[in-house]
Amino acid sequence: MNVVLISTYELGRQPFGVASPAAWLRQAGASVTSMDLSRAGFGPEAIGSADLVAFYVPMHTATRLATRLVGKVRALNPRAHLCFYGLYAPVNERFLRRLGAETILGGEFEEGLVKLVERLRARIELAGRPRRDSAGAVAQPEPVISLARQKFQVPDREGLPELSRYARLICGDGTLRTVGYTEASRGCKHLCRHCPIVPVYRGQFRIVQPEVVLEDIRRQVARGAQHITFGDPDFFNGVGHSVKLVEALHREHPDLTYDVTIKIEHLLGHSRHLATLRDTGCLFVTSAVESIDDRVLNILDKGHSRADFIEVTRRFREVGLNLSPTFVTFTPWTTLEGYRQLLSMIAELDLVNHVAPIQLAIRLLIPAGSRLLELAEVRELVGEFDEASLVYPWVHEDRRVEKLCRDARELVRKSEAKKESRETIFSKVWALADAAGKGTAEFIPTKSGAMPQPGSTARGFFLPSRATIPYLNEPWYC
Repeated sequence: MNVVLISTYELGRQPFGVASPAAWLRQAGASVTSMDLSRAGFGPEAIGSADLVAFYVPMHTATRLATRLVGKVRALNPRAHLCFYGLYAPVNERFLRRLGAETILGGEFEEGLVKLVERLRARIELAGRPRRDSAGAVAQPEPVISLARQKFQVPDREGLPELSRYARLICGDGTLRTVGYTEASRGCKHLCRHCPIVPVYRGQFRIVQPEVVLEDIRRQVARGAQHITFGDPDFFNGVGHSVKLVEALHREHPDLTYDVTIKIEHLLGHSRHLATLRDTGCLFVTSAVESIDDRVLNILDKGHSRADFIEVTRRFREVGLNLSPTFVTFTPWTTLEGYRQLLSMIAELDLVNHVAPIQLAIRLLIPAGSRLLELAEVRELVGEFDEASLVYPWVHEDRRVEKLCRDARELVRKSEAKKESRETIFSKVWALADAAGKGTAEFIPTKSGAMPQPGSTARGFFLPSRATIPYLNEPWYC
């Protein structure tokens, strides 16, 4: 049984979602070819001989890229069984099936892939015209969404590009470190309305056994990893599991550094563990702040406030950890003044070099299954589901905000291509906000000097060098 697992994009990381099922499938006797098209070319020979081609779709961009490959795969091998698995597979089931997908797997997908291979191997395929359920979906024996607790296998990264070809860590002194990637848990126990995890996991999360995580990291260190990114949606969902894990990791690899993602709510509630993160090698924590407008935070059901974000920033400085906030800067509720206030707060809190420039131009996506659609005001403002974009489109009622969103995204794209510094890009976005609002403002004193608010005509403010803040050199996309 020849299986091809395909990842199209995962934020510059070597995909755990390919390496993990590869281990399961090889143990089940399948011959597995792992492809990461973000770092290597398409393998037509492997596709041509495949019995099963499975696309890993953990995110919006990855799904859109994968759907564009279906025709190419079909042309190379019309007999191959097509599967889509990962977070975005079940919520886009109908569209993916119309494209030709015969199996859809979401949630804990490894066991489902093994059962699929066993089914194909035994030729227990649906005969004749595919049977459909009452909703019109093609029936399959495997659950479309499985939240079963699994006993994980150590990921098998054979066939994937070397770690040196993925995103690198740029340290405070400007040196580069090779980055590995793993996951200690999946899902999330929270129900943020805009989050794509919620329609699949519905407030549940599943851990990867500690011995599996540690062995996975051990093998990546042997292949040159000097830093590990934990891709858990929230590293503190199971805080006891996570703290024990990083303590064991630090004992075994005292020079290894890492980064994690944690909610503002958890950073406050479990702040006693911030020192543990620092002392075990955590260089920075990514946190989805999303907005500094309490009304928007309430709509998104984020579980924190503007004041909570400010307090977390204070505690991080007190402990000596770096916070890397992310934002959904453009929503239907964003105002020009609100956007200017966001820039002002980023400057006032000395976070300019902590924020990836793309975060200044992120637009709210409303994918299939989004909890945002529970809100009447959202249902009234969105258009029909756009299968080409895999979102419900919306247009801001203020054309100035709509234009600022487009201009900011294009500015960031071009500036990143030129490898301009974060402070330079921030200054340019500041000017865009200034022009859009045509306001006036005064200087805000900061620890690093003086930062003008949007509307000021001042130039030449001072910010610390970007190299003083560790960061991964892959832009954050969704």
